[in-house]
Amino acid sequence: MESGRKIVVAIDESEESMYALSWCLDNLVPDQDPRSVMLVLLYVKPPPPNYSSLDVSGYLFGNDVVKAMEEYSRELVDSVMSRADAVYRKYNTKIRVEKRVGSGEAKDVICWTVDRLGADILVMGTHGYGFFQRALLGSVSDYCAKNVKCPVVVVKHPKNNRDQPTSAMA
Repeated sequence: MESGRKIVVAIDESEESMYALSWCLDNLVPDQDPRSVMLVLLYVKPPPPNYSSLDVSGYLFGNDVVKAMEEYSRELVDSVMSRADAVYRKYNTKIRVEKRVGSGEAKDVICWTVDRLGADILVMGTHGYGFFQRALLGSVSDYCAKNVKCPVVVVKHPKNNRDQPTSAMA
């Protein structure tokens, strides 16, 4: 991109990530010259499993099962991007939008992509997990806030808001 801001919005299947995209369009993009902003929608699909000829129970893992899993992955990407398109189109903005799909651990792929693109800001939703859930499951947004070079906006969905602001800068 020649000049202007590059905003990366990490999206997934969740309502929270679509809310973060809406929040971004409401708060970071309005009244911008369309040429001055590029919005990058980044979806990270889980890494493909390593297939062997036998599954854990000792049964043969056929090609049809592998093909079905790959088809499901493609359909999931299409579904997430379609939902993001629907959110974006409601705003009737003329900013440039680029769609990226990565594969792997979400936290690693998001950080790598943001740094590689030279993003000016990263916007992410949060699932609103409590301390113990975050400790057990990990937090992609916490990891990214600590490891990317640009500012990170973590947008909290109102349904998860418990007397806290709807976003926090990290």
